[in-house]
Amino acid sequence: MAFAGLGQARRSARERSDLARTIEACRELLGARGEANSVAIATQAVSHYQRLSADSLKDFFTLLAEDFDPDPQRVLELAGRYAQTRAPQDLIALARAAEPPRQELLRRLIRAPGGTAAVVSMRAQLLGRLRTERGLAAVDADFHHLLSSWFNPGFLQLEQVDWDSPARLLEQIIRHEAVHEIDGWGDLRRRLQPDRRCFAFFHPALPGEPLIFVEVALLGSMPGAIAPLLERDQPPGQDPRRFKVAVFYSISNCQPGLRGVNLGNFLIKQVAERLQAEFPALRTFCTLSPVPSFADWLATVERLESDRVRPARLAALEAALHAHRTQGAAAHDAQLLRRLCAFYLLHTSSASLRPSDPVARFHLGNGARLERINTNADLSRRGLKQSHGLMVNYLYDLDEIEANHERFVGEQVSASRAVTGLL
Repeated sequence: MAFAGLGQARRSARERSDLARTIEACRELLGARGEANSVAIATQAVSHYQRLSADSLKDFFTLLAEDFDPDPQRVLELAGRYAQTRAPQDLIALARAAEPPRQELLRRLIRAPGGTAAVVSMRAQLLGRLRTERGLAAVDADFHHLLSSWFNPGFLQLEQVDWDSPARLLEQIIRHEAVHEIDGWGDLRRRLQPDRRCFAFFHPALPGEPLIFVEVALLGSMPGAIAPLLERDQPPGQDPRRFKVAVFYSISNCQPGLRGVNLGNFLIKQVAERLQAEFPALRTFCTLSPVPSFADWLATVERLESDRVRPARLAALEAALHAHRTQGAAAHDAQLLRRLCAFYLLHTSSASLRPSDPVARFHLGNGARLERINTNADLSRRGLKQSHGLMVNYLYDLDEIEANHERFVGEQVSASRAVTGLL
């Protein structure tokens, strides 16, 4: 594709040169010479890429989509041949032809020093453009396919983060905490006391860079509010025999470029197994999770519909919804708010019978059970804005995880009687 067609005439000479050098290095990397000198050429390609302006980045991804696509005629020809012969060699030829050349390009780019980090960063920049540039969807699918392989949990290392961890790592934990902000070193120190745990996944190609981490509170019972867990002046529990419940109260992704790469479910399961080995008295593994889209749903839903809720109950819920709309959240009591939340988590979705709420989809898809809905659980500004203060306990029963996951795949939500009884 001619660069002029991508608005290059409006760019500076340096911008045009940086883009041209980046694409030239990428094409050279895919050539015969690139295979033999892949490290040196990949290093050049990454270096040129990192100098691209925002406008040139847009053109780079467009070129990846259009000039590094498979040859459709060749794919069609080989598909027809394989359909007739069903010969293994024809299947191999078809698979090779159908794979976009940009996949091999990405495989070779990671040969550069720091190449894996560069590709992860590249995907983060791509994700920022997907909403407005849908033509890049196939490019993102290639990134996702390769990153899911490279960051397979079998390659990851689970490590505990504690107060003796390197300062740079602790700084990253503070910076990347996405659920409950860590207010400085004193706050972090409390979250690493003997009745707390923090675990992170690392990848050998990104030493010292956490991919995702989970914070855990070790308690005597399942909690119904987040404030006591975050209170920094509360003395830590010291007697491991009193630890009966492990509460996953925060999970944070550190690498935006790995969005959609399934790491969290493996992290929770491995941490649960490690904690059970360390504290045999632990019997319950659960979360205390936000419901980040509940308030938005309450504010926008027009009508409650479900063939799985009795008409009388549905009418009562709609009356509560009407009161919320006309008089505000204070117009209905906590029980009605919990019932509306139960309906939201169990009976709404834009695409299937699975929950609309992203946190619910994450935990239920991992094999958890919707255990309890708590009112006045998060009275922070964010908690009140997002969910009117509600939080949810998802229960990870290690003996039921696989069965619950299969139910979720079959579009059935696993929920306790305490939750289903609300409807």
